[in-house]
Order: sequence, then structure tokens, then C-alpha cells
Amino acid sequence: MVYMFVDTAKVLVQAGRGGDGAVSFRHEIYVDKGGPDGGDGGRGGDVIFVATDNLNTLLDFRYKPELKAKPGQSGAKRNRHGKSGETLFVKVPAGTVVKRDGEIIADLTEDGQEVVIAKGGDGGFGNAHFKSSVRQTPRIAEKGEPGDEFEAELELKLLADVGLVGFPNAGKSTFLSVVSNARPEIADYAFTTLTPNLGVADIDDGSILIADIPGLIEGASEGKGLGDAFLRHVERTAVLLHLIDAYSDDAAEAYRTIRQELEAYSPELIDRPEVIALTKIEGLDDEIIKMQRDALKEVAPDRDIFALSAIAHKGTTEVLRRLRQIVQEVRSKPDVTADEDDGDMTVISLSNEQIKQAWAIEEISALDSGQRRFRVSGHKIEKFARRTRFDTFEGVNRLRDIMKKMGITHALNRAGAEGSSLILINDDEFTLVET
Repeated sequence: MVYMFVDTAKVLVQAGRGGDGAVSFRHEIYVDKGGPDGGDGGRGGDVIFVATDNLNTLLDFRYKPELKAKPGQSGAKRNRHGKSGETLFVKVPAGTVVKRDGEIIADLTEDGQEVVIAKGGDGGFGNAHFKSSVRQTPRIAEKGEPGDEFEAELELKLLADVGLVGFPNAGKSTFLSVVSNARPEIADYAFTTLTPNLGVADIDDGSILIADIPGLIEGASEGKGLGDAFLRHVERTAVLLHLIDAYSDDAAEAYRTIRQELEAYSPELIDRPEVIALTKIEGLDDEIIKMQRDALKEVAPDRDIFALSAIAHKGTTEVLRRLRQIVQEVRSKPDVTADEDDGDMTVISLSNEQIKQAWAIEEISALDSGQRRFRVSGHKIEKFARRTRFDTFEGVNRLRDIMKKMGITHALNRAGAEGSSLILINDDEFTLVET
């Protein structure tokens, strides 16, 4: 079986549309002009991502680029509400980041974690909802709202304790194969590792998860060699193990080069705890090993520097113990997210409810006839407009009534709108006053 590692994908996510409300009136033998009994539409299904440790690639999304939840059913007579659309549960590897228009909307890091990625649209009210003492036979019903729909960008960032970094052929894959259960491809040439490998290394009474990242070269952050395509996988690690070939002409320069590439990709990686290890020391004189360690100590005086031979199983235990110690220290630190003290500065912000109630108007280009046009925007009024049946005068008049109650009509009049002026909400247009 050929295994293919895929750590990025794009998919169309579409939550279900809400069902339409129904316009219906009771028809009984002994009841003349029965009252309204149109039921509400059902809510559209959500799209929910579920993190799982049983997946470690986004390959499936390359072959399934559309994720669509079921729509809600329309309401029916006799006050029968439409059935809600079935929620679509989508399994993704733990460590998956979901972006919308470049902004992170979800970060699934734990097995079993669930996040609503796209919300289904609300169902429309049937005409039974609009009955009142002054409106005995309403012919108003709402459309169901469309569900969220957008292209989601998926990125997989491996959840490892230790990230191996270094030049190609520095011995990362060999180290991982010796200390863990991983079996990466190993050969005596650069870029043997073309995809990240994960391995669990047991040490004393515990274990650590190690990720082998494809080798970096100078200019990797600019796309040279394998580029920075896999550097995202060291972003979550607790500690970096920087492996340097002991046969390098200049170990200190090799270290500086990789550090520069890490900083170019993400300045935060420079502050990540780090252990340095010279590799392939089998057959080398102790004096040469000491010279290389001394050179590294000059450029990294505050780092732990080890020398090891993975093939000879020499020095690996000491390195693993130090790595596990650092991992435990990092993982045990509390996540400090408290806001900094702003002193005497008073910050006034709108509540979520105020934001939903807010609206704005702007005049847009008039028609050739000179008829003025205004755009109305705002969370609440746009929501009402999406549910309005613009093909019925009852539906449009209800929207006009809502605009009056919200103060929008008054503001439009002050801005110069007249009864024949065109009002644009979302993609629907209608006159301010019924004509």
C-alpha cells in the first residue's frame, strides 16, 4: 500500500439551507375561513469538524473537495414544521487548522474535539406565526436562510513533542529510526525524507513523540530546496533537536544557517527550547568532536550540546532524557492569556447584541432615470431580508414595517430618500414605499 502524506487542502464547505415556511389555512367542513396553519421550515444542517488521532493526512479532502450538509425541509399545513437538515460530521486529523479568507476559524488539537465550521440557515416562519388580533388571515411566510458557504483552507500541523531540524543528510531519519518505532526511508544522499515522519521514543518510564522534518537548506524560507512547505510542523513542538553532521566543515556556520531559516519562517521559533547534537561521531577522534562542540558553544553558549552516534546507539539515551525533561517543563507551564493592564485607559466597546442591531445606509449610483438608490446593511436587517419573499407584496411590506420599527426608514428619509427610491439589501431591491 502506497502512503501519501498531504498536509494542505482546499474544500468547499456548505451548510444546509433552512426550509421555507408555509402559507396555509385550515379547511374544515363547519369552519368558514379557517385560521392560518402554515408550519415553519426546518433548520439547515451544520458542518462540524471532528478531530481524531486515527488520521494523519488530509489526502481524503483532495478527492472530496465539497462538504455539503442537508437542507431543512419546508413547513406544511396543519402547523407541521419541516424536519431539520442532518448535520454533516467530518473527521480531520488532530492538528488541523481551518482558515476562511486567510483567517483562522478553528484549530483542532485534541482527539474528539468538535467545532462547528459552517452553520445551517434558520428555517422560515410559516403564516401561523404571524397571526394576531389585527391580522386574522396573514398570507406572509418567510424563506429559509441559506447556510454558510465558503472555501475552507485546511492545514495540518503535526502535534509532536520534539521537532528534528537540520541540513539534509544530517542524520535525522537515522536518529528517529533508532530511538523510535518510526521506519523512515534512509539513504546516503540529500532529501531522502520528502514528507514528515512521526515516531514515539520510549525513555525511562515515559515517552516523547518526535517529528522528523525534511532537511532544510539555505534559502529554504524563500522556497529553495524543499522550501518551507513542512516548517509548519515544528510550530507546535515543545523543543527542537538541531542535528548537525559532525563531519561538517563548519558546524557553527551550519547551525547559524538553519537558525536563520527558522527565524525567516517564524521569529517565534528562535525562542523555542532547543537541544543541539553532533551526529555520526562513530570513527571520529575525540579531539575533532571536542573542536566541533567548542565551535558550537561559541555561537550557542546557552544550549545543551551533545555528541551521538545513532547507528552505534551511543549518546542517544542522554539526548532523549534531556528532551523529555524539557518537554515536561514546557507542557507543565500554565497558558497565560490574561490581557495586559491598560492602566487608567477606559475601553468602550459594543456588545454582541448591539453589533447585531446596528445598521448603516449609503447612497449608491442612481439609475439613468434619476431614481435614487440606497444600500442598507447590518446583521439583523440583512437576516430579515434573506428570509423575505420578495415575490409577494405581503412579504415586502413586512420588511418595510421592520425598517420603520428599527428607525431605518426615518434615516433614509433624512438622507433624501423618497417613496420611489430604490432600497438595496443584500442582492434584493425594492422601493421604499409600496407602488
